[in-house]
Amino acid sequence: MRDNEAPRAIRRADYRVPDFLVDTVELYFDIRDTHTRVTAELVIRRNPASDRHDVPLQLDGEGITLREIALDGIELTPDEYVLDERSLRVPGVPAAFRLRTVGDIDPAANTALEGLYVSHGMYCTQCEAEGFRRITWFPDRPDVMARFRTTLEADRAAFPLLLSNGNRVQHEELPNGRHRATWEDPHPKPCYLFALVAGDLACHEDEYVTGSGRRVSLQLFVEPQDLDKTAHAMESLKRAMRWDEQV
Repeated sequence: MRDNEAPRAIRRADYRVPDFLVDTVELYFDIRDTHTRVTAELVIRRNPASDRHDVPLQLDGEGITLREIALDGIELTPDEYVLDERSLRVPGVPAAFRLRTVGDIDPAANTALEGLYVSHGMYCTQCEAEGFRRITWFPDRPDVMARFRTTLEADRAAFPLLLSNGNRVQHEELPNGRHRATWEDPHPKPCYLFALVAGDLACHEDEYVTGSGRRVSLQLFVEPQDLDKTAHAMESLKRAMRWDEQV
């Protein structure tokens, strides 16, 4: 629900399966002082459980300035898609395809605190329940599960820590004092669970040894002045993991 918008009833009886499914998502965040450019590559297919096989692709999106859109590597002209304040529609798509969009957002001006926004100098996300549509165009609903690979690029001095879902698989230094990190989440998830942080945080690091002897790295990230307050949280995390294994 947006500002000044009356609440709308959502009834279970009205549920309809999604017409399209997203298998993988590749995101590239280029964080700049004036804006953040988000490049999204979605691998999409029609849902075999849907009986609507001729409907156009419709993605949710709000507060994004479209810069590029391409279908299977071919750039679309403005008469080949429909863009409004709430959605992006592409008619005549095949049964399976790759969609690439490039859009600009302004996290510093995002006072809705949904999607990607700036708080105390850090870039943070809040995507639950429908905030991901403020980051990029996507079927923003909890029954569309996808695997995410996320790359963040930013100024290293201002944002030494670049975090997202999953495991960090790459980090590299770039010219002009910038750097980038890539995170890969192997588990399919709805977009409302997407998370991103770019800022200056301290890390409390420890490890958990599973019953089979596997060592799992544990990291808690907090503002530097709160680092000495994380011991209880780390111990609680390890106890929870131990309970999970035993029970």
